[in-house]
Amino acid sequence: MATKEIILNKIQILITNNFKSPEEAFNFFDQDGSGKLSKNEIVKLLKDAEISGFIRGLVATKLIEGYDKDGDELISWEEFKFAIDEITDESK
Repeated sequence: MATKEIILNKIQILITNNFKSPEEAFNFFDQDGSGKLSKNEIVKLLKDAEISGFIRGLVATKLIEGYDKDGDELISWEEFKFAIDEITDESK
């Protein structure tokens, strides 16, 4: 199975190569315009980041568990930004 570092690196590459900013990426994947990413929206992000289909659902669940600070099982812009900042710090 892909390690956390590989998965986070693939997400960083996706955002860096396809969007002007993390906020643009967030808005792109927030397909319903709710201001939060649902598990299905996170799975779409993982698919675009070329994460294996077999583990996408599990990875999405783990990302929500790890970054959902308010317990609503969604990822808000603030939570997404925190995750991106952590990914960026780990790549230095």
